[in-house]
Amino acid sequence: MQVKPKTQSNKARTEASQAALIRAARSFFATKGYADTSTPEIVEQAGVTRGALYHHFNDKMDLFRAVVTHEYASVAAEIDASATESPQSAIDSLRLGSRAFLNAMEDPGRVRIMLRDGPLVLGFQELGEIDRKTSLDSLRIGLRTAMQAGEMKQLPLDAVTLQLSALFDRAALAISEGAERDEHLTVLDAIFDALAVQ
Repeated sequence: MQVKPKTQSNKARTEASQAALIRAARSFFATKGYADTSTPEIVEQAGVTRGALYHHFNDKMDLFRAVVTHEYASVAAEIDASATESPQSAIDSLRLGSRAFLNAMEDPGRVRIMLRDGPLVLGFQELGEIDRKTSLDSLRIGLRTAMQAGEMKQLPLDAVTLQLSALFDRAALAISEGAERDEHLTVLDAIFDALAVQ
């Protein structure tokens, strides 16, 4: 009878410790970048021991992977929340999703973590896997839905997903460096218009 509350308490402590490490690491990775962040400063800010860090994560890269995964999941949740705006068509849904992505990427540090350090530290292949696991490949699903509905030209799904994803990432990078957001939205809308069946 006493084991169950102890197990729940241990689980709660484990989750709290992991969350504290991810929060602390995220703040350093967002402001200093992966290379200039040390594990001792993460541990100190998280209020845990160095042993706790290595109990939950293999190394700094493993902790970075957890932060990146959390960021991808957060972006996906923000894009999903935009779906409540009742798009009138599958193409409108893609437009709303592109805006939601750019909105989500305005979060401080997210561009640095996901688009600058992410590819360098984890590589594009692993980032692609993280994206698929966290977002359920919402862009691919949206494009396939638009094609199946006859609203969008029939194109190779993998290629158009990859190219549009890269386009969104480049737009987010440019906007983070001071480019005009509305100009990028104008271009994205024009691309969706060009993809639409007339």
